[in-house]
Amino acid sequence: MLNLNKVDLDEIATALADQGDFEHVWLIDPRTGELSFWTADTGIDGSNSVDLDELDLLPIDPLPSAVWYADMADFAEGVSDAGAGRRLGRAIRGKGAFRRFKDELDEEHPDLVPVWQAFRDARAKRRAIEWLREQGLIHDEAARRFVLDHPDPALPLTIKRK
Repeated sequence: MLNLNKVDLDEIATALADQGDFEHVWLIDPRTGELSFWTADTGIDGSNSVDLDELDLLPIDPLPSAVWYADMADFAEGVSDAGAGRRLGRAIRGKGAFRRFKDELDEEHPDLVPVWQAFRDARAKRRAIEWLREQGLIHDEAARRFVLDHPDPALPLTIKRK
């Protein structure tokens, strides 16, 4: 079992969120928790091609984009400023939702950017924990404690206007 203090949850969350369109795979060493990035051309060391089957590493398959989309929807719904929530909710409708959401935050609600980042990161880390638990790399109790100790951050009751 891995020691959670020695696992980079941010890096695992990045792997779980990676929706890249080129052939690559994030891998974790189940003995150490160290992550590697593999491509068909450059292997894991950046210069030597290696077949994935030759590696004693576990692939990290990304979660569907709908999982990450739900975070934006929950955030928009949770913002107490009804106008800001409506605009964020509209921004995530249709193709390009992720870019429009980011643009709406950056341009119209910059004070919410750090709040969004904390919200998104807390959920991503809990997903990384759940993935580790599902793979049998951490104990159920360690996962449960982490999730209880790391809830979504509180959203602000009011926001500042530009």
